[in-house]
Amino acid sequence: MATARQFLGATPRRWLEYLIAILLGNAIYAFSLSPHLPPMLRHPGTTLDWGVLVNFVVCAAVYGLIRLGMYLHQR
Repeated sequence: MATARQFLGATPRRWLEYLIAILLGNAIYAFSLSPHLPPMLRHPGTTLDWGVLVNFVVCAAVYGLIRLGMYLHQR
C-alpha cells in the first residue's frame, strides 16, 4: 500500500481537514456564537484573551466531527 507524501508529518488530506476545521470553526464562532457571548468571551481580533480559547475549542470540535465522519464513512 502506497502512502501519500507527508509534509510536516501530515498528509495533504489531513492538511485539508485542518484547513476546513479552522475555516468552519472561525465562521461558526464569528457569525453564530460571538454575538451571543458575554463580552469577556468575545475575541476582538488583536489580543490574546478568553475568546481565543473559545474559538480554539470550536475549531477543535469541528475537526473532531470531521474525523468522526471520516471514521464512520470508512467502516
